[in-house]
Amino acid sequence: MNDAHVDPLDAPFGRIKVRVSALVFCEDEIALLRRDRPNNVRFFTTIGGNVAAGEPLKVALARELEEELALAPGLGTEPELLWLMDVRVTRPGNTPSPRKLHLIYRLHVSDGVRRSLASHELDELADGGHEIGWVQWIGYRAAADVPLFPPIGSAVSQLSSPTARPDCFELPAVTDRNYSWM
Repeated sequence: MNDAHVDPLDAPFGRIKVRVSALVFCEDEIALLRRDRPNNVRFFTTIGGNVAAGEPLKVALARELEEELALAPGLGTEPELLWLMDVRVTRPGNTPSPRKLHLIYRLHVSDGVRRSLASHELDELADGGHEIGWVQWIGYRAAADVPLFPPIGSAVSQLSSPTARPDCFELPAVTDRNYSWM
């Protein structure tokens, strides 16, 4: 018998996390967070974050929208679940990479609400510092042309209108075979 028992949760993708995010539309534009990294590396993320243990999905989404965009509940349309994406990508670092299920919602805000929203958000880093995420509005059809994570730009840009229902709920899985971590 082997005494070197490995906990399956310590293996890559042994843990499952859930991330909620939103495509916040104002007419034909969506809000994304732009992240600027050293060596002129720039990428974008959807507005959102991880769901805490026991937290209802809609509560987590409302919390993230308020934290990152200063969008209070009720100021936009009711969030509508558009897509599910299963992400199993090895991330840098010593911690085993989680499997992450991304739930991508859509909601719409008026131009007046948009003007009141945050222009940036601060992500706390492990060392106590902060990383700035800049809120940038882009035409939703241009989403395929920006480095976006989760990689949903192509699906977003293929919507026939900002209110159109997508053809498919489950987006293709993202793995080390088809995606490289930035």
